[in-house]
Parts: sequence; C-alpha cells; structure tokens
Amino acid sequence: MTDSTVAMRLARYAHAFRKQHLPEAIIHLVRQRFIDSLACVLGAYGADPVKAAVCYAAANRAKSSSVFGTHLQTTPEIAAFTNGLMVRFLDYNDGYMGLEPGHPSDNIPACLALAQAENATGAELISAIVLAYEIQMRLQDAASLNKRGWDHVNYINVAMAAAAANLMKLDVAQTEQAINIAVSGHLAMRQVRSGALSDWKGCSAANAARNAIFAAQLARHGMTGPSPVFEGEMGFFKLVSGSFDLDTRRFGTPDNGDYAIRRSLTKTFPTNGELHTAVWAALDIRKRIDGVEDIAAITIATSEFNRRVLADTPEKWLPKTRETADHSLPYNVARALLDGDITVDSYRPEKIADPAAIALMDKVSVVEDPALTALFPRHLANRVCVTLVSGEQVVSEMITGPGSVETPMTDGDFERKFRRMAMPHIDASAQAEVLGFVAGLEKQTEFTSLFAAMAVS
Repeated sequence: MTDSTVAMRLARYAHAFRKQHLPEAIIHLVRQRFIDSLACVLGAYGADPVKAAVCYAAANRAKSSSVFGTHLQTTPEIAAFTNGLMVRFLDYNDGYMGLEPGHPSDNIPACLALAQAENATGAELISAIVLAYEIQMRLQDAASLNKRGWDHVNYINVAMAAAAANLMKLDVAQTEQAINIAVSGHLAMRQVRSGALSDWKGCSAANAARNAIFAAQLARHGMTGPSPVFEGEMGFFKLVSGSFDLDTRRFGTPDNGDYAIRRSLTKTFPTNGELHTAVWAALDIRKRIDGVEDIAAITIATSEFNRRVLADTPEKWLPKTRETADHSLPYNVARALLDGDITVDSYRPEKIADPAAIALMDKVSVVEDPALTALFPRHLANRVCVTLVSGEQVVSEMITGPGSVETPMTDGDFERKFRRMAMPHIDASAQAEVLGFVAGLEKQTEFTSLFAAMAVS
C-alpha cells in the first residue's frame, strides 16, 4: 500500500476526516441539505417506483434501518436504496456541475441508513455527509463520465464507500478495499439518462449508494478488491473516465475552509438543475407577452451540455414519462410559458399529454451558443427568444438564479419547500417535529423519532 494510488489517497483522507472539527457554517449547510432532502422524500411518497422499493424492503425486514413514510425496518443497504430513490425521484434535490453533473445529496439517505444501523451520533452523520460531498464533488470536477457513455453515479460508488467506512470506523486499509470493491464491481451506464427515461433514472444513484455500503461491509470482514482500481491496466482511468489528477491535499479542512459542499446548488423547481435558468427566462417572458397564442416560434440558446443532454432526441419534444419530461428543455419552457410555474403537478400524465404543451413544443428549437458553453459549468445559463406572430422578438437571458452559489436559498426557503411537500402527507405537529430534529441534528443520538414523524399514519 502506497499513497501513489487514488484509492489510497482517498482512504487516508477519509480516515483522517473523522477527527475534523467542522465549522458551524458547514454544519449549517448540512442541516439545510438534510431538510431539503426530506422535502424531496415527502414528494415521492406513493410514486410507483417508490412503492416497488418499499415492497422489496417489506420482504427483507431487519431491525436495523428505517424506511421513510412507513414503520418498516430493513437492512442498511436496502434502506439506503429505498430512501435514496425517494430523495432522487422528483429530481428536486441539490446538485453540482463540474466536468460531470451530479447530486451529492444522493449520499444523505445512505449515510442516514448506515448511521442508524451503526448507532452513530448526529455529529458522526454530519461528518460522513460532508465527506461524501467532498469526494463526489471533487471527482465531478476531475473528469467527465457522460461523454464517454458512463453515468455520473459511478462517483457515488467512491464517495459513499468512503463515507460508509467513516461511519463504520474502518481503518485505512479497509477503507481502500471498500473503494476498490465499490468502483470495480458496480459501474452504471449512461443509457439510464438517454432517450425515453425509465423508473431507473431515479434509482441509479440509490443503487450506487447501496452497492457502496455492501462494499464497505465486505471490506470490514477482510474482503479485498482489485487494485490499483483507478490506474490499473484495465482500471477506471483506461476504461471509464480517462486519466485525471486528484490531489487530496487540496480537499476541504478546517484550516482552508474550502469544503466542496459550499458549492452545491439547491433547487426551486422539481426538475433538472441545468434548465432552471431557462424556466426563469420563460417566466420572465410570460409576464411581457399577452398570451401563448401570440407565439410563432421559440428558440432556446443553451450550452453544449444542455443541447446534448436535455434536447438530444425526439422524445424530449414529445415526452411520455415524467422522467423524460423533467429532463426536457422544450417541455419545461413550454410548461412555464403556459402555467407561470413549474411544480410537481407539471409532470402529471395529463399535463405531459396536454395538446397545448405539445403544440408549443412544436414551435421550439434548441441551439448551442458557444458563449453560454464558455460560461459552463460555473454558470448554468440559458437564453429564451420568443418570436411573436407580429414579428416582434422578446428575449430573456438568465445567467444564474435562486439556489445558486451567488443567490443561495435561505433557511426560510428550505422550510417553505419542506412544508409544501409535507402538507399532503404529515400534519403540522409532525412537520414541526421534523424541523426541530434537523435544527439540532448535530446533537442527536438516535434517528427513530425522525422516521416516526415522517411516517404516514
């Protein structure tokens, strides 16, 4: 074992991370991301993929980790999968765009499942979450996966394996093996986000987190994995990502304060994060025109990434599933122009099949603007140009928007988001109990009461 491999450097960083005393500002960000994730969980209650996962959990009971919305307990890896699916289902959880996109909060439900199973404290849970964010986001900065046909959740394999090792108090050698096993054994293809999207779009990250916990459990009992998993002749660099540099000496510490979680972005709309500014632009235009019936054509200028991912196939102009619709530039701009908002209801089947939306999408063209590509990924900018039947053009360009690093959501914003998603499922007293629990997350010594408050009676 030497520090020359990426896996060993990450293992040493993860092992030392347990001793870090996190700044209050970072703990505060975790509390915000935690309540944001719980809002997403509530919005997923009753969804068909979630029901399937809950049934699977019910068939595999264990007195270990709880399942949101229920009184079920199951194994930590199944709870990580089921709760992780809930966090991701609406595509409403936080995100980050480096060379590769991703959602670092996908690690939160897995960390919580394992914290409960390991009788960890709230402070230990927070430490594991910050560590997972740090590793996933630094990997997202290091190399693109989607351009090479691989899904971004492959970085969760690494981040969550390290976070699991942190919570399980594994030594450096065991942590390295957890990473080796997680990376080599569980690679996800980008097809999960290509063309017509399936239920698995919301499951892919949860599955990566589940696999990472499994890998750490095996490493705890002495299992070894292929090494060097990144640099080897048939390793991650050669077959998946291409070579990249990862200097853990530059990772977040109390001394430098440069924790990656500071750069994560949160969402005001339950849709793909890279198209939020296109929605804001459409809403701006809607206020400046008399009605959609006056629209002759719509041009969306965007980045190379958005053109390739959010307007890549005919399905994006005629979505049939919510998973396709919430990753469609044409659909979200059309829906925003029609309704003046994007909400969970924007992706109901009747909304997706709405003839008015289909007619408006027929008028949409999506083009790459090199100037907007040049801003990416620092800014997720979009420009919408509406040509009216009169020939007049109405243009709105949004470089950034609410939920960005420049304009972060406030505690009040997160609470409103949580209460809005909670209202159909849990009463006001349960909502207050959840909010109070998260407000003191670093002081908690158990998590059962949180799941009790989140359960549907």
